[in-house]
Amino acid sequence: MQEFLTVATILKPQGIRGEIKVKALTDSADDLKAFKKLLIDGVEYSVLSVRAQGEFAFLGLKGIADRNAAELLRGKSIEVARGEAPELPEGRYYIVDLIGCEVLTERGDLIGEVTDVTPAKTDVYTISKNGKETVFAAADGVITDVDVGAKKITVNSKRFKEVSL
Repeated sequence: MQEFLTVATILKPQGIRGEIKVKALTDSADDLKAFKKLLIDGVEYSVLSVRAQGEFAFLGLKGIADRNAAELLRGKSIEVARGEAPELPEGRYYIVDLIGCEVLTERGDLIGEVTDVTPAKTDVYTISKNGKETVFAAADGVITDVDVGAKKITVNSKRFKEVSL
C-alpha cells in the first residue's frame, strides 16, 4: 500500500495573505480539517486554518505568508501520511488502493486491471486488459467483493455487462 494519500489539488492563491484554494479529493472538503500536517512536493507544512465550502477548501499553511508564495503551489497535489488519514467505514476504500486490482467475475474469469477510478455519485472504474479499456459504473450489485490486500475485485457478470462500455 502507498505510504501517502493525495487528498487535494491546489487550484490558486486566495487573497494576499498566502491562503490557497484547493479542490478536495475526499468525500467532503470538511475532511481536510482533520489534518495537522500536509505534504506538497515532499515538503511538510503545518495547517494553520481550513475553511470548507462545498467541494473546495481554503487553507492557511505555515510558511506560506503571501500571494507570491501561494502562487508557486498552483496545480500541485496535497498529500498526507496514510496514518493521518481517517479510518474508512466498512465497504469504503481509498482509490489509490483500488488501482492495480484485478477485476474478476465470480467464476474467476479475469476481466482486466483497474487503471483509474473517477469519483462520482456512482464511481466509474476504468479497467484495462491487453491494451483494451473498459469503463463501468460501480452501480448496485455490480461489485460483489473487494479485497485490497489480495488486489482483487469480484463483479457480478450479468450486472457488469449491463453497466460496462
